[in-house]
Amino acid sequence: MDGVIVSSEAHWKRHESEDIYPATVPDQEVPPEETTGMYYREIYDYLDDNYGAAISREEFLELFEEAGRQIYGEEAEIVAGVPELLRDVRAEDNSVSLVTSSPHHWIDVVLDRFDLEDDFDAIVSAADVERGKPAADVYERAAELAGEDPTDCIAIEDSTNGASAAKAAGAFTIGFTGVHNDIDRSIPDVVAEDVAELRERLLERL
Repeated sequence: MDGVIVSSEAHWKRHESEDIYPATVPDQEVPPEETTGMYYREIYDYLDDNYGAAISREEFLELFEEAGRQIYGEEAEIVAGVPELLRDVRAEDNSVSLVTSSPHHWIDVVLDRFDLEDDFDAIVSAADVERGKPAADVYERAAELAGEDPTDCIAIEDSTNGASAAKAAGAFTIGFTGVHNDIDRSIPDVVAEDVAELRERLLERL
């Protein structure tokens, strides 16, 4: 969802760098690519293990919830051309699933705000599985719901953690840099720089 269907990562980086991480790990710099694509409830453990957290988990989660309400309710924008592309793919009898680290209450805001409620055959959040990205769980679950082997699926990912999850599941992975360019390009099978190239890469693989 983030960085592919909606442009939200720049907003997340701003909230993280200006508010969330300074409160959590004061006087330390956390490179944004380290946590991009991760489930926010697992980011606290990552920061605590690697930097040492100065606030409680509950305080950290409330900071993320407050940012999420603002980002998805007001700041995020649709990535022009991506919903149309996915609808075209789905119209050809392909199953299209939304696989995201965002929790369902944020997903619901995005689907309602941008009128996407009927565009996915399945929705899988990191909240639905034991481990979030970069573990393979979300993609394995999505493939299961689609009745497919993960190796017969195509993933579109904007982050290193997301691409790692898709590849770990065995999916052919397209890295998408049309919104931001934080992905480790050695991980996805191919990289699409914009929506036109994403369409070309996706349709040629199908």
